[in-house]
Amino acid sequence: MNGARVVVTGGAGFLGSHVCESLTGSGAEVICLDNYATSTPANLAGLRDDARFTFVTCDVTDGIRVDGPVDLVLHLASPASPVDYLRLPLETMRAGSAGTTNALELALEKGARFVLASTSEVYGDPLRHPQPEDYWGNVNPIGPRAVYDESKRFSEALTSAYRSERGVDTGIVRIFNSYGPRMRAHDGRVVPTFIRQALAGEPLTVAGDGSQTRTLCYVADTVGGLLAMAGSDHAGPVNIGGAHEVTVLELAERIRSMTGSRSEIRFVELPENDPRLRRPDLSRATRLLRWRPRVRLGDGLAQTVRWFADAGIDGVPAGHGSSVSAASSTSRT
Repeated sequence: MNGARVVVTGGAGFLGSHVCESLTGSGAEVICLDNYATSTPANLAGLRDDARFTFVTCDVTDGIRVDGPVDLVLHLASPASPVDYLRLPLETMRAGSAGTTNALELALEKGARFVLASTSEVYGDPLRHPQPEDYWGNVNPIGPRAVYDESKRFSEALTSAYRSERGVDTGIVRIFNSYGPRMRAHDGRVVPTFIRQALAGEPLTVAGDGSQTRTLCYVADTVGGLLAMAGSDHAGPVNIGGAHEVTVLELAERIRSMTGSRSEIRFVELPENDPRLRRPDLSRATRLLRWRPRVRLGDGLAQTVRWFADAGIDGVPAGHGSSVSAASSTSRT
């Protein structure tokens, strides 16, 4: 990416901030667009003095204007965690519709490659396991998760239409459960929730009987897969995620052990439409992008626990406040 000029929508969020750091580290110039609706300026602290980085306060659903040439548009903007998209249902749908349209229009105007950060949620509660990219999914279009699931499915359809009808060089990645430093402690996703509860000595709340499975991908690996797609000419979709399944109960027990916590495991009601199984078929990523996750779960969890412990239970480094505006951040992982 050396010398490239890249626009990252939702670049102040968990995943977006890591993407921005990786891009500037490779010599790219980055224009980060965000409005801090579900993110914090603290995520960008390491980039404040980097001459290759520019932050622009922007709600992508209102339109996007960038002066000068653009080589790549990475569209990550959307409320991404269950807490956020249930709190901001209309904003989530707008991010996937108007926001994606505006990001695609920018790529069309600039002649740039466009990569959509989609999600494993497009598969819903899958009836095929593991999930290959040609599986159409099992999604409830009016359920509580639908605002996120369907906004991403619409984004994928729109991206494909811009490729076929407008000739935009597009790519789609479907991200499975990314985790790592800078996740928000109260965002409702399983890893930060268990770490926060364990560090605070609170019960670890496991939904249902905890037998539902997830695959987890450390953020550095997720960023590597996303940028590998960006540097290719493939249209996708391509799954990016972890290779090994773990049950939610096993994950809770592992985090409790790693933190030295004496917290009890407390079983709570399973959320409606919560997927029972989730594991990506990574054959396409391996074949087309020569990408596979490298960070072992134990190593990634150790780094994440260490970050939360150093940052404080709420996951905000000392001396950094947060700012909340109206409606965009990074895509779920």
